[in-house]
Amino acid sequence: MANFVGTDGVWCQVLRPDKAAFFRGRAGLFLDRDGVIVEEVGYLHRPEDVRLVPGAAAAIAAANRAGVPVVAITNQSGIGRGHYGWPEFQDTQERIAAVLADAGAALDMVLACPYHPEAAPPFRHPAHPCRKPRPGMILRAAERLGLDLPGSWIVGDRAHDLEAGRAAGLAGGLHVLTGYGAHERAGAEALAGARFRVLLAESLAAAPGLLPPFQPSQGSPDRPAAES
Repeated sequence: MANFVGTDGVWCQVLRPDKAAFFRGRAGLFLDRDGVIVEEVGYLHRPEDVRLVPGAAAAIAAANRAGVPVVAITNQSGIGRGHYGWPEFQDTQERIAAVLADAGAALDMVLACPYHPEAAPPFRHPAHPCRKPRPGMILRAAERLGLDLPGSWIVGDRAHDLEAGRAAGLAGGLHVLTGYGAHERAGAEALAGARFRVLLAESLAAAPGLLPPFQPSQGSPDRPAAES
């Protein structure tokens, strides 16, 4: 297995290092993985179970064309709970990368946190700084790639995805109904405020038409939103 797991046990992989210098100072697009990029299957760890959410690859490809860094951040308590290990995670990530590549899309960075309050040692932690809703993975990616966090956005199907974005100082979050989204919409909407916009969509496919990083000259989009 490639050595992408740091000394603190968090996976941190830059997939397109040749783009790192270009991305410095740019607003990024942070994506939850399961339920946003790929279909939610529950503890995804087999490459043969990878299925892209319809429209996800096209949205990521649009970000690639626009020069928007795309970073996947994923809680992986299945590793902490012993359901699978990092080799299975890597095999699954390689399959996701291959399927995206077939559609002309690419992630720029992937971070994964195995910690959970009910995990087995050494991954048991009551509130690990990298486990969403805490912002550690976002902050780490921003430091590594030199991203502009106040201009960046996050897309998630769970409220805690957007909560992590708000804690990291992002401009806002797009909540989608894929994955667990239908059960989490109210919680996501409640996160909106003066310093954090919450936009609503069916899926990641809507991101290019909604989010400012895709449209730097157009300012904030005039779209359905929840704001306080």
